[in-house]
Amino acid sequence: MIRIFRHYISAAYLWLLLTESLVFYVAMYCGAAVRFLYSASWYSPSELAASALVFSIAFILSCSALGLYRKTLDKEEYNILQRISVSFAIAVFILAFTYYIIPGLMLARSVLISAIIFSFVGLLLTRYLFYRFVNLDNLKRRVLVIGCGQRAGELSVVNSSYIYKGFEIVGYITLEDEPISVPHAIALSDAITLTDIVEAANVDEIVIAVDDRRKKLPVEDLLDVKMSGVQVMDLQTFYEREQRLVFLEALSPSWLLFSDGFVNNGLRPIIKRSFDIFASLILLAVSWWLMLLTMLAIYIESGFRAPIFYRQKRVGYRNVVFNVIKFRSMRVDAEKNGAQWASQTDNRVTLVGKVIRKYRIDELPQLLNVLKGDMSFVGPRPERPEFVKGFEENIPYYKERHRVKPGITGWAQLCYPYGASEYDTRQKLQYDLYYVKNYSLFLDLTIMMSTVEVILWGKGAR
Repeated sequence: MIRIFRHYISAAYLWLLLTESLVFYVAMYCGAAVRFLYSASWYSPSELAASALVFSIAFILSCSALGLYRKTLDKEEYNILQRISVSFAIAVFILAFTYYIIPGLMLARSVLISAIIFSFVGLLLTRYLFYRFVNLDNLKRRVLVIGCGQRAGELSVVNSSYIYKGFEIVGYITLEDEPISVPHAIALSDAITLTDIVEAANVDEIVIAVDDRRKKLPVEDLLDVKMSGVQVMDLQTFYEREQRLVFLEALSPSWLLFSDGFVNNGLRPIIKRSFDIFASLILLAVSWWLMLLTMLAIYIESGFRAPIFYRQKRVGYRNVVFNVIKFRSMRVDAEKNGAQWASQTDNRVTLVGKVIRKYRIDELPQLLNVLKGDMSFVGPRPERPEFVKGFEENIPYYKERHRVKPGITGWAQLCYPYGASEYDTRQKLQYDLYYVKNYSLFLDLTIMMSTVEVILWGKGAR
């Protein structure tokens, strides 16, 4: 696992991305070789290299947008052929748009078709080899856990549902008078020291996962193995690295105070605001026709009389309340009985509303909120004041998500399905806090690109 601009990236998937970039690049040369097998090529080496580079970039961006390099892609979401097929279709659209703007990059259709075929075969072969060897035991980090209580036991399922498992827990060390919730806990003694266990199990890192922080840790032994090259980390840092969230159950004011991140000064606000304006104007320029059709559809369905837009009070940056703008997707009297959660079978949603909610089209008018400055393009989703009051009373650190502007899309929307309860809000808060802690232009671009997957798969839509 490596960290880029404070955002954790899986090293294994980064190598996979680089390998498949090379596969796409070489595929263009293979396509040209097949087309000009018995004749001289029409293209110079520089023209072919430029086309191959554009081809590779288009396909890598498309595969990234479909989550093919997402470590947290679990077994339930995994459908490699479907994801590759959709990503290839998007890549072809990107190429067509690029060729329209820069005709000089376009090669013969026969070359392009051959390159796509080679890319598809090469990608399947690369994926087969990746999933065949990436989970070999000698490639996983070997983790020793200090603690054997509830928190230690929960670590066993951190990556149990993922296709790629980056670590393996090799044992648990029990402390004095600690309740045991894990199998085969090991007690330290004069005969069995921490150093002995680390050497015998070939441990790469140690995670401190005690339920009671007042428990006495084997500090001298931990210092010894730390100086020997074994990484020692707290539970919060481990969750942040492995699941890209801030673990609420282990969160404390001291960790918030001394951890890196949570920086919102200097050029960062200026860069983020400039990016918001630029991205909003671009999206408005390419989606105006879709917004116009949506307005017409809502107007017709409502009998040419009901309002097209829906304005609702939401809590924004530093708890300032503002009016969010959306396309109306529910009946006009949807909240005659007061504010309430949406549900999967919500009968208040109109026929047009079901479609625009599924593909997030109802969110497009919020681009006006972004241009006005009430919202950002990327950030925690704004909630209603009626709900926020209860959340701040019942969920610790909930108000910290208002340290940045709310967004149209966000890290929580990408990592967690739609939430319609206080429990879901608590889970999503962990991802929102990760974003507040680590946000950067790089993370914003990552989230925006990955939002394509959310839209196409209907993830989080209701």
